[in-house]
Amino acid sequence: MADGDESAKLWRVNRTIHELVKDRGFQVADDEINMDLATFREVYLAGGSGVDRGKLNFFSNHVENPMDQIFVFFSDEKSVGVKTMRKLLGILEDKSISRGIIVFPGNMTPSARKVIVAMASTYKLEEFSESDLLVNITHHTLVPKHELLTPEQKKTLLEKYRLKETQLPRIQLADPVARYYGLRRGNVVKITRPSETSGRYASYRICF
Repeated sequence: MADGDESAKLWRVNRTIHELVKDRGFQVADDEINMDLATFREVYLAGGSGVDRGKLNFFSNHVENPMDQIFVFFSDEKSVGVKTMRKLLGILEDKSISRGIIVFPGNMTPSARKVIVAMASTYKLEEFSESDLLVNITHHTLVPKHELLTPEQKKTLLEKYRLKETQLPRIQLADPVARYYGLRRGNVVKITRPSETSGRYASYRICF
C-alpha cells in the first residue's frame, strides 16, 4: 500500500478509536478527533517508511474515575501473535493498567486470542482490526443512540418494571455496537430511537 493510501486509512482509524474511547467516558483531546489528514501526516508519517504506528499508541483516564485507565496499542505486526500480546501485557503491567485495546492491520492468530481469554480475570483486553475502525458505526443514520446503564440504573429499571434479567431483550457480545462500547455480559444499554408519534422512545437490551 502506498504511503498516501496507508496514511489516509490510519487517519480514519485513529479518529474512530479516539471517538470510541471518548464515548466510553475517557478523556480525549478534541484535537485528535478533529485532526485533518495533512496534520496527521505531518505528525505520524515516518519518512518513506509509512506511518509510525508506535506514535499512535495512547493512554487515557476515565473522566469520572481517573484511576480507571485504558491503553490503546497499535501493532505493526500484520498477523498478531503471542509475542505481540506479551508486549502489550508487559506495558499494562508496567503502568498498572487493567484495560487494553490492540489495533492491528491484518488478523489475530488463535493463540493470541487465547491470551485474551486466559488473562480475562486480570486484564480486560479487546481487539479491533484496522478495517473494523475505518468507519464509526455509531454515526450511521440507522444506528440509534446507545447508553450504558450504571449498576444502580440497571437495578432501578428491573425493579420499576418488575423484570428479571432474563426477561430483557438481548444484544450479543459480538454485536458491532456492543464491541464499540466495550459491553460485558450483564450490561444493560438504553437504546433511544426516533418515533413519529412521541418524538422518541427508549428500549433496553442486556448483553449476553
